[in-house]
Amino acid sequence: MNILIVEDPDVAHLAPVTTGRAMALVTCAGWRLYDLVKEISSEITFLVRDYLAATVAADLPDVSVNEWGDDSFLMLNARLAPTASNLAALQSWMQDNSHKTDPSVLVTSGQVVAAIATKQEMQTSGLCDLGLKQFKDAGYQPCEQSLDIIKSLHDLIRINEHSLTDNLNGRLKRKSYFEIADGVFSADDRPLPDHIVTGTQTGPIVLETGWSIGPFTLLQGPIFMDTHSRINEHAAIKESVSIGPTCKIGGEVEATVIEGFSNKQHHGFLGHSYLGSWINLGAGTCNSDLKNTYGLVNMQHGNQRINTGMQFVGCFIGDYAKTAINTSIFTGKTIGACSMVYGVASKNVSAFTNDAQLWGRATEISPQVMIQTQKRMFERRHRIQRDCDQHLLKSMFELTRQERNGLICEPLVF
Repeated sequence: MNILIVEDPDVAHLAPVTTGRAMALVTCAGWRLYDLVKEISSEITFLVRDYLAATVAADLPDVSVNEWGDDSFLMLNARLAPTASNLAALQSWMQDNSHKTDPSVLVTSGQVVAAIATKQEMQTSGLCDLGLKQFKDAGYQPCEQSLDIIKSLHDLIRINEHSLTDNLNGRLKRKSYFEIADGVFSADDRPLPDHIVTGTQTGPIVLETGWSIGPFTLLQGPIFMDTHSRINEHAAIKESVSIGPTCKIGGEVEATVIEGFSNKQHHGFLGHSYLGSWINLGAGTCNSDLKNTYGLVNMQHGNQRINTGMQFVGCFIGDYAKTAINTSIFTGKTIGACSMVYGVASKNVSAFTNDAQLWGRATEISPQVMIQTQKRMFERRHRIQRDCDQHLLKSMFELTRQERNGLICEPLVF
């Protein structure tokens, strides 16, 4: 069956994580939703925001993007968390649904998660908005289950922390690894270097091909490290850390998701946070993930104040963002895509902004500057900058223009 992964309107509210990234390609607990649904079918179609379509199609040539045929589809909400438990529940629902004559829609907390529908039904009944009312009006019977769905940014941290061990155990069952130390599994058949301390009482450590780990390093599972990533000497990588491909990581990291091609090479703490791709954190950059009052963390989203219900929440940094040396990021803050932060982030940082809150100064970064920066970054990793990459940066700039409230577009001079 063809699987149709649909971005509903709420995906846009998960900025800066989703500013330049399709929701189905957001990593949580070592998986993306795209990786999870490949366990069900190889026929996958994405319905994404228009400005992302060209880049997604170029990155995933085997996936159809914003075009689908007339067959029946398993529709999935792109905000469904990519967890082993969600996969099992989804497969069980599909099995039960195959014996029913009346159409069924899988729902959690009033939000549509999955349904089987045809293209005609989706177009005539407005089902692509994933509104429960539309499904009920079309004759679908709700099937309520308790599943993890990503409603707010802090859900990425909560789900990553709670589900990484199960996801890694599922990965170990599906693919062959070499156990190179107690609870440490490698896709490469080679031993751990000397002077590395590992702890796997709370979950395994899984290393994909091409890994590199420096001496005098602590690894406390569960940890996932994707292909060709490196952990520097004297690092402390603690529970629930997921590192994407081709990253360079150092210092102290805990309960954090890091997407591919990002660098946090130097000393400094990063905890209960999400980093997008192509990010560089300057030496000494630290974030706070705990309030001085030890209370629950609140986050600001536009004019809305969100109580996360969590005691530990760090920061959320969009793709291509950078921090200067010794930058301090306060609890529960968001750093917009393509921004550059100097000194302190005591409040949220808008996308495409040179931000120096300590000096009360901010300017706008032009898309041309980011395109040139991207080209230089890509060349360092032997990647070719494509037209769709440049188009995406320009679209992200226009999408976030209102955030900057008319800032002057010029370099930030100290």
